[in-house]
Amino acid sequence: MNAEAKLARLYPAHLAAITERAEKALAAAGYDHLVVFSGSERLRLFDDAPYPFAANPQFKAWLPLTAHPDCFLVFTPGNKPRLAYFQADDYWYAPPAAPGGYWAEHFDIEVVKNAEDGLSILPSAGNMAVLGEFARTVLAPGRGDLNPASLLAWLDYHRAWKTDYEVECMRQANRAATRAHAVAESAFRSGASELEIHLEYCRTAGHSENELPYSSIVAINEHGAILHYQNWSRQRLAADDLHSFLIDAGASCNGYAADVTRTYAASDPGFQELVQRMDEAQQRLCSGVRPGVDYPDIHLAAHQEVARILSDMDMVRLAADAIYDLGITRMFFPHGVGHYIGLQVHDVGGFLADTAGATIERPDGHPFLRLTRTLDTGHVMTIEPGLYFIDSLLKELAQSEHRGAVNWQRIDEFRKFGGVRIEDDVAVTAGGHENLTRDQFARL
Repeated sequence: MNAEAKLARLYPAHLAAITERAEKALAAAGYDHLVVFSGSERLRLFDDAPYPFAANPQFKAWLPLTAHPDCFLVFTPGNKPRLAYFQADDYWYAPPAAPGGYWAEHFDIEVVKNAEDGLSILPSAGNMAVLGEFARTVLAPGRGDLNPASLLAWLDYHRAWKTDYEVECMRQANRAATRAHAVAESAFRSGASELEIHLEYCRTAGHSENELPYSSIVAINEHGAILHYQNWSRQRLAADDLHSFLIDAGASCNGYAADVTRTYAASDPGFQELVQRMDEAQQRLCSGVRPGVDYPDIHLAAHQEVARILSDMDMVRLAADAIYDLGITRMFFPHGVGHYIGLQVHDVGGFLADTAGATIERPDGHPFLRLTRTLDTGHVMTIEPGLYFIDSLLKELAQSEHRGAVNWQRIDEFRKFGGVRIEDDVAVTAGGHENLTRDQFARL
């Protein structure tokens, strides 16, 4: 069965699950109707050129339309969902194709040539919740509650449970991402610049830059120490000046994201050992993913893994337990070990304790963790431990009471490599987990 056929087979059950969630959310929040707006293009300040369009995630949850601004979806419990499908008569820009595909039969579709005509499908009576934002005020519904917190909390809490269709979309996104990662590594080893690697990545993934779920991090050498490195250097380096390569880049399928990171040594055996140790540690963390596990425990286990590496590789001259207990690992691993992923790269609901919006706090001393919930079958998250040589954090460590335990000569040897991060997307299954990323790398 080909990729599209798999999605077509799984979509009806997905839509049934989304419909059931919407019915329960509306009842809990006291609404009769749900209206979801796809979003509008926004013009750049003092310009007539638009920013790249990004569809409302709440809209993408219902149907795989990611490049369709000014559409309205209306759901009333007991009725077939309605869709106002904007398809302009335009010779300046290409309009969307006529609605069709495996999703179309499940909606009552009204094609409108003027975006304002889509307002005609909105309910005329009853309490209405509206999800979206209206850059063009002429499209804002004249009534209804915009983005009500009670409804969003209910939907965001339940979005942690992915349908089989959603997981398949993320498998396919990981398939595209892993192919592109393999080509990116080859480009690095051939001496390509960061920009050239990025362009090769996009070409292989089959994505334009705007279709990527996030801006790719393509970091050679010390740039790997910048967690969200945002530049693509155009400079090619001589072979002797190439030390390391960290790439954090994803792909999309029907609005669902893959988020994948790999790190490579150019030739240095010491940094290659660090990469290998981090890869093994990351796989141990992934093996701990199963229903009933508190995700913060995986995060703390990642710090224990980093402590072991720092001790074993003579970067900090203390036992691993002492490095962990003293909090030294936070100077080398400052971010969270991962986050939910799905319709958004950092998917919503990571802190929610219930449908009412109560939250679960992060562990003390770990302010950047994005997920604090207990894992359950159907949850999908990233596992991405790292170890970095960040000048500002090392300066802070050098001024701390723990400075004497650090082997500064050893640390200085590693600064030119920037750091290492390994990241996979992992789905919780009834029997444990499925590694959506490594399974796709294994197919290359």
